[in-house]
Amino acid sequence: MEIPILLTLLLLGLGGGFLSGLLGLGGAIFMIPLYLYVPPLLGVGQLDMKQVAAVSMVQVLSASLSGLIVHKKNKFVSTSILITMGSCNAVGNLAGSLFSKHTKSELLLAVFATLAVIAAFAMFIPKREQGGELSPDEITYNKPLAALLSLGIGTFGGMVGAPGAFIYIPIMIYLLNIPTRIVIGSTLGIVFLGALTGTIGKMITGQIIWPYAAALVVGTIPGAQFGGNMSKKINTKNLRLAIAVIIALTGLRMWYQIVFGI
Repeated sequence: MEIPILLTLLLLGLGGGFLSGLLGLGGAIFMIPLYLYVPPLLGVGQLDMKQVAAVSMVQVLSASLSGLIVHKKNKFVSTSILITMGSCNAVGNLAGSLFSKHTKSELLLAVFATLAVIAAFAMFIPKREQGGELSPDEITYNKPLAALLSLGIGTFGGMVGAPGAFIYIPIMIYLLNIPTRIVIGSTLGIVFLGALTGTIGKMITGQIIWPYAAALVVGTIPGAQFGGNMSKKINTKNLRLAIAVIIALTGLRMWYQIVFGI
């Protein structure tokens, strides 16, 4: 296996892990296009969308677990949300990852880009939250709606190789009225459960290139720890803005590739 592409993926994993821990996004939303575009740009190799979706799922698994540990320590993780939404996400991810073997890479890319753009615009809507000082165990939300939404997001996420954190965050903030910091911490837990079953599905169907996945994990774990510790020091409005900008740029860049082929 070529050393240059492994080093490239390790560095990408480091950056992706940091953003994952900082913003609660799991990492796939901004890492998938980097996996697609950076290796060929540097001349070290190229991965297609299915290969990227598979190794991305493993990277998200490690990033979300590493970030979750930090946010749990900072008391920004809701056990109720993890049980309600995490279990549904896990079931959906397993189903989606198994089905993804029979879908076209172009279709996955188009769906991913479309949902990214929609989610980004939602994040720019002004929002008054529940009390910002509420503990994770004190928040209230519509549990049946949360479970149904999580199942659908998980199924899509399993197909794309992205457990769907970029969709969870605006839905949890704007539809379920959950405070931003608890959304970020709890989303990493949801993503972890989804990525766990999603990774199993892609293992069963033989889609993972393990040396690539291992390089990503080595970089991701320390990056997520650092990002998670930084997150609690940043204003929630700035966190939402950063999430929105990253998601929007990612979705628009991927649609540019779909339309123009570059």
